[in-house]
Amino acid sequence: MTDHYYSHNPDVESNPQTITFELRGQSFRFKTDQGVFSKKEVDFGSRVLIETFELPDAEGPLLDVGCGYGPIGLSLAKDYHDRTVHMVDVNERALSLARENAKENKVQNVRIYQSDRYSKVVEKNFAAILTNPPIRAGKETVHSILENSYEHLSELGELWVVIQKKQGAPSAMDKMETLFSNVEIVAKKKGYYILKSVKEIR
Repeated sequence: MTDHYYSHNPDVESNPQTITFELRGQSFRFKTDQGVFSKKEVDFGSRVLIETFELPDAEGPLLDVGCGYGPIGLSLAKDYHDRTVHMVDVNERALSLARENAKENKVQNVRIYQSDRYSKVVEKNFAAILTNPPIRAGKETVHSILENSYEHLSELGELWVVIQKKQGAPSAMDKMETLFSNVEIVAKKKGYYILKSVKEIR
């Protein structure tokens, strides 16, 4: 049975619904479904990441790793319409929803495609990579998202991560510090940490 949200094709029967949320001062309608992450609402961690994020000085597109049905990538694309936002997920059902939601919310500056983490991501000069990582997929998966972000960022590009303290924020911070030689807690809300590392010029 592969009905978890980080499956390539969830087996669970489809039962779509529509939710409405305000993100970064704009109203969005999202179609969600069984077998995708946080189908009943935009989860609190994603909302904190969306509202906290600030565009880095670096040029280049943005990347949403594990985009689900699209709230992070689409809300940022609507706000930063002069940037292209790449949105990737392993879950084909989630990607189909993200494409529908892009059309529904009239967001055109996005590239939505299937990728297991960075496996199909060719771009190497992202200004920012954002992720609400799939905790249930395990620490190895979460840390691989952090580890492989470095080579996909431009100089002064930033990695932004939301993760609960009880679900591994301290070890994620240690990993980011090792990779980038810097890590900042940008925000803390209800046990969720927003972490940021900058790819410094070497």
